[in-house]
Amino acid sequence: MALFHVARYAGPEAAGAEAEAEAEADGRARALLERLRCRARERQLQKQPPQQEPAEAAEAAQTAQAAGKRRRRPRRTRRCKSGGAPGSPHAPPCKRRKADNEDEDAGAGGASRGGAGPWDSALRGADALPRPRFCRTESSEETPAADSVGAEAAGSPEGQGGPLPEEATGPPAHALVLGGFGRSKAPKVQPFLPAWLAEPSCVGKNVTEGLVSIEDIPEVHPDLRKRLRAQGISSYFPVQAAVIPALLESAASGFLVSRGGCRPSDVCVSAPTGSGKTLAFVLPVVQALLPRAVCRVRALVVLPTKELAQQVSRVFNVYAEATPLRVALVTGQKSLAKEQESLVQDTADGFRCLADIVVATPGRLVDHIEQTPGFSLQHLRFLVIDEADRVIDSMHQSWLPRVVAAAFPSEAARDPFALLQRTQPRAVTAASVCCPQMPLQKLLFSATLTQNPEKLQQLGLYRPRLFSTGSVHGGPRDPDADGDSGGKYTFPAGLTHRYVPCSLRLKPLVVLHLILEMNLSRVLCFTNSRENSHRLFLLVQAFGGVRVADFSSRYGPGSRKLILKQFQQGKIQLLISTDATARGIDVQGVQLVVNYDAPQYLRTYVHRVGRTARAGKAGQALTLLLKVQERRFIRMLGEGGVPGLQRHDAPSELLQPLVPRYQEALAQLERAVREERKSGGCLQRLGTGWRGLPPRAGGAPPSRRRAERCLPDAGAGAGTPQPGEPRAAGAPLPWARPPGHKALAQA
Repeated sequence: MALFHVARYAGPEAAGAEAEAEAEADGRARALLERLRCRARERQLQKQPPQQEPAEAAEAAQTAQAAGKRRRRPRRTRRCKSGGAPGSPHAPPCKRRKADNEDEDAGAGGASRGGAGPWDSALRGADALPRPRFCRTESSEETPAADSVGAEAAGSPEGQGGPLPEEATGPPAHALVLGGFGRSKAPKVQPFLPAWLAEPSCVGKNVTEGLVSIEDIPEVHPDLRKRLRAQGISSYFPVQAAVIPALLESAASGFLVSRGGCRPSDVCVSAPTGSGKTLAFVLPVVQALLPRAVCRVRALVVLPTKELAQQVSRVFNVYAEATPLRVALVTGQKSLAKEQESLVQDTADGFRCLADIVVATPGRLVDHIEQTPGFSLQHLRFLVIDEADRVIDSMHQSWLPRVVAAAFPSEAARDPFALLQRTQPRAVTAASVCCPQMPLQKLLFSATLTQNPEKLQQLGLYRPRLFSTGSVHGGPRDPDADGDSGGKYTFPAGLTHRYVPCSLRLKPLVVLHLILEMNLSRVLCFTNSRENSHRLFLLVQAFGGVRVADFSSRYGPGSRKLILKQFQQGKIQLLISTDATARGIDVQGVQLVVNYDAPQYLRTYVHRVGRTARAGKAGQALTLLLKVQERRFIRMLGEGGVPGLQRHDAPSELLQPLVPRYQEALAQLERAVREERKSGGCLQRLGTGWRGLPPRAGGAPPSRRRAERCLPDAGAGAGTPQPGEPRAAGAPLPWARPPGHKALAQA
């Protein structure tokens, strides 16, 4: 048992009462020490053994003397492995009990020498120590606590010298044991989403179910319904039946803000590929612009690729054919001067607008905003962003801030006497609605629309409304829902997903076997780079028996347009492409999509396989996987909600009959690649099919500029990860040799 004297430093303002408090506390402390000394002497007298024999007395004296020596000698504290000294709370129980026993033995030995033992020396030492004049003991409020502590110490078994009970040394029964080896699954943290993202307007994902007749939506203009029947459309898909009435209702006030200053809400649509998203915004935009009197750019449609922009432009032309509306295509396929002639006209009275609806790509749109005189977006009513996730990724081009700046003029450029005003959305007040306002409504469409609020915030959406066919990414999952409804994206109902495990040297042979065995008329094959696409095309062409063509950015716009046209007509059986055709391209009748190079991201897979099973039809998706890619790919598709991924094996017995022709095709491929390198990278003719630049008239070789145009870019293809992006496990390196290398011939 030890006695501690606690001193507290007093502030300079308490110097007057310090002496009285010190004297009072000193008296209480001395009384407590005297009381403890008396109790200790009584316990020692009670424990004194009876008269012993001389031999036993000598032995006890030696033991007591040795114990006294151990007590007087300072013990060296050793740290245990757990980081605590023996006897401390952090030491193991066995070490702690041993240290306690040593203390008890030492106390007993000191008592056997007679007198007060160590108690007297400790008390005398405490009394002999001079007390500093600037120190004082604890205040009177804490003295009863000290008395109770002393009483408990005196009355406890340890204070009486008795051994500690065995139960007291172990941990309590209700204590939490740390460092256990049991493994438990950590709960998944659900993200907190805004209300419009967490509670979307759900629509059916199966386009063959829940069809709505065109007569059941009377809001659509009769001329447009007549045009729909002429196109063979008698009913709307679920996405169209939900989005079209909502957009027509928001455009009921025409080009102005509705009564009370209520602006129309922005609309976001997330629906699978082939569900009719294009028609869902074409019909409302055309109908809303029909009453216009003066030609102005009132609808702007932004798309990521030129081919997709051409497709959307054709749909607009079909439904705006019998109307005064004019549609302009701005993608860079023509010169800037030619496109300027389709947008504005320079007259004696100034510039005259020639387009009501502009379909453009982001880069070319910025060129016209900056370089085309008279091109104005101040009367813009609809801003449609198709494939919104891809366009959001290109926000580094800063095209959206420039569009918004062109649509909302600054205070200096605004005419205060103009009849119609255009201001940014703000709080509705009497002053803000005193003049007629022209709202700008944003419409976002995509099959893989992001639900990251940070990315969507860049678009500056105003009270957005979401239409979705799948479950919310971060929302609570319904336990009664189907098993495939909890995925990240939604896939067409008629799509079958399969994968084929194979080695790198047998991938071209597996593709040939699948095409010849299934005897399909339209097969779309995707690779991750232009080089892989072109060399696989040369290999399949040298093999023979398959009408093949490749589609990539190495061809010009005219060549790509012709290739797609022949593929739709069935003149091309196998189209080998990069991700240039993976976004929104609607090719009728694609029966099989082959991922020759496994996609590295789930979003890429969604858009690739979305080229088949469109508009409620059936389709197949096949992915060739290396052994190192299987685990990651299966996990990625499982997280994405792919229903029923199946394994499809290609036995070597079925591939063996194709090996002789395959070896000959590899030899021809090597010769063709060698000739291309000698000719400076220009594509050469090999058999029949598309192969790049056609020969010039008179047999003259192509010019140097045309030859440089067909050279591969310094970077990789569209499917190659950009700098800073992680590369998938087992994915081919950008400098890896394509199929057709000598290693393939050795197989």
